[in-house]
Amino acid sequence: MPRFIDLSVALDPDIKSDPEIMHPKIDYLAHAETAGQVKAFFPGLADADLPGGEGWGIERLEITTHNGTHLDAPYHHHSTMDQGKPALTIDEVPLEWCFAPGVRLDFRQFDDGYVATAKDVEAELARIGHEIRPLDIVLVNTAAGAAYGDPDYIHKGCGMGREATLYLLERGVRVTGTDAWSWDAPFSHTARRYAETHDAGLIWEGHRASMEIGYCHLEKLANLDKLPDTGFTVSCFPYKIKAASAGFTRAVAILDQGV
Repeated sequence: MPRFIDLSVALDPDIKSDPEIMHPKIDYLAHAETAGQVKAFFPGLADADLPGGEGWGIERLEITTHNGTHLDAPYHHHSTMDQGKPALTIDEVPLEWCFAPGVRLDFRQFDDGYVATAKDVEAELARIGHEIRPLDIVLVNTAAGAAYGDPDYIHKGCGMGREATLYLLERGVRVTGTDAWSWDAPFSHTARRYAETHDAGLIWEGHRASMEIGYCHLEKLANLDKLPDTGFTVSCFPYKIKAASAGFTRAVAILDQGV
């Protein structure tokens, strides 16, 4: 039997996992509150006819496609990809991209806001003895993973710069992932660099690499510290939302029993 490691966080409105403008809300309707909903389908039905007078448990959500663990489509990054072609929306992402061998890059040593380079990626691949293969799913373990649920989570972890991202994409990677809020460095750190330089190219530089070579990335992953560097498969099929920029996913690592 294979072993499974859950790489997803739960959608939780009580955790500060997103900026206030996009924080999720969940309205939980308990069984005692929904008997009327059930009775509406069956005229003449009384509360006493229902076990314990209970209806069903149900929830109403107010969320964006980028709450919780999700897969960004190229369309999220820009309206074009692959040097001018229309960017894929989440319902157009090839399924082959979403089930493939995984590789973990351990970048927990980098400071919050650090922008990882191609040399950083090269050095980590040399450390773990892995050569990137087409469709490998590359997951970046940052310092943000340990801070999930803390008030400063969205400011934690390093980001992946344009050249680091292109290093992976040029070798055939089409899905990447991070345990941070964003594939790029946290906005609060990038904003300081932008204030100093007024270089707009610093903003979302890892995301925008998709304009050259289209790709997807997973954000708000969990338990990357429990993974081996290689020797596992990642499953991250996104929820199919028509023409959307992202889709929720229950990302899972599948390990052979001996790993």
